[in-house]
Amino acid sequence: MKNVTIYSTPTCHFCHVAKEFFKVNNVQFTNYDVSIDVEKRAEMVQKSGQMGVPVIFVDGEMIIGFDEGKIKLLLEI
Repeated sequence: MKNVTIYSTPTCHFCHVAKEFFKVNNVQFTNYDVSIDVEKRAEMVQKSGQMGVPVIFVDGEMIIGFDEGKIKLLLEI
């Protein structure tokens, strides 16, 4: 099983799209709401160099935004 993490906000359309994609494809993921979790927001900015969401990690590989093709490739689906 792949380790999937998403940094998101409740108002981000592509965050919702990404999380729905994970659910439809039975991919377990950890979600960090960076609109309220200041520590995780700082972590996201430190790792990605930006404030935009979603920032997704699949087994340590970073994806900025919802790049379905890259996510499928990394998840091998």
